[in-house]
Amino acid sequence: MIGSRQKELLKTIVEEYVKSARPVGSKALCKKFKCSSATIRNDMAALEDMGYLEKTHISSGRIPSESGYRYYVDNLMEPKKISGEDILKLQTVLSNKELELNDAISKSLEIISDITNYTSVVLGGEAEDNRLKKVEVVPISDKQLIAILITDTGHVENKNVYLEEDIPAEEISKTTELLNKMLVGTQIIDVPKKLEFDIKPIIRNYIQNYEVVYNAFYNALSNFTSDRDVKFAGKTNILKQPEFNTVDDVKNIISKFESKDMVSKIEETGDEVKVYIGSESEIDDNVTVVKTKYKAAGKEGTIAIIGPKRMEYERVVNMLEYLKGAIENKGSENN
Repeated sequence: MIGSRQKELLKTIVEEYVKSARPVGSKALCKKFKCSSATIRNDMAALEDMGYLEKTHISSGRIPSESGYRYYVDNLMEPKKISGEDILKLQTVLSNKELELNDAISKSLEIISDITNYTSVVLGGEAEDNRLKKVEVVPISDKQLIAILITDTGHVENKNVYLEEDIPAEEISKTTELLNKMLVGTQIIDVPKKLEFDIKPIIRNYIQNYEVVYNAFYNALSNFTSDRDVKFAGKTNILKQPEFNTVDDVKNIISKFESKDMVSKIEETGDEVKVYIGSESEIDDNVTVVKTKYKAAGKEGTIAIIGPKRMEYERVVNMLEYLKGAIENKGSENN
């Protein structure tokens, strides 16, 4: 059973270690707790026996264990108000009427990454649930075009369009107008069906070489990726932390950030801000992931902050709670 002084001691050690990244020794704690060094050492030994603290090889001091951080987050952490300066930075982005919701979320997470020096992630919904917002076509050669597909969530995908024969630029332009007229607002998953049943029967009324053009665009537009839309901010920030100080550490965490498997580990299904420490994150034993789900303007996704286990938990939790509320408010205003 953890005593009241031991709770306060654990809280102090966590917060000191978060600030300094150095093991905390008994001498540094005697003055604060007005106890002898022997008493503090006994309490630290008891906390170590309970699994909340651990020793390092380079010092007689202690650092929090994964269980110690978990106990701190669940029982000892005190709410920390987000500063007025931080709020102002986020409000400047979120109140900008010119910015679409997805851009506002991305820019807000960039700000949080700069403020905290951690890595931020926004994970959108399934790409196939996105709706087509615009089709642009760029000629590359006489028989090759690039079709640029833009969705309502800001997802952009480039598609190669190969033509079996030379097609006049005017016919390509008319086809692009037709696609925008009839496909905009269509769910990505429904684009092939709409091409086949709505556009194919009428394209002959618009252009002369309709079979060549239709087949080329159908092949390109029917193969839209189903990958999730994932955006990182401050991806290298975590590498500045002393926990990741070897080449192997750096290679390991970067490879995990690049992995498609990362997406399923980041996604959050609950509405509350949740903290996943070390092994709980399923990403890496040396990181903490703080994340939450947002719902706004008929869309939903996950926002997350990834940092070391030695994280400013109160600050990050409060920032995500604030951002989640602000995103959902902006979403309701845009409806």
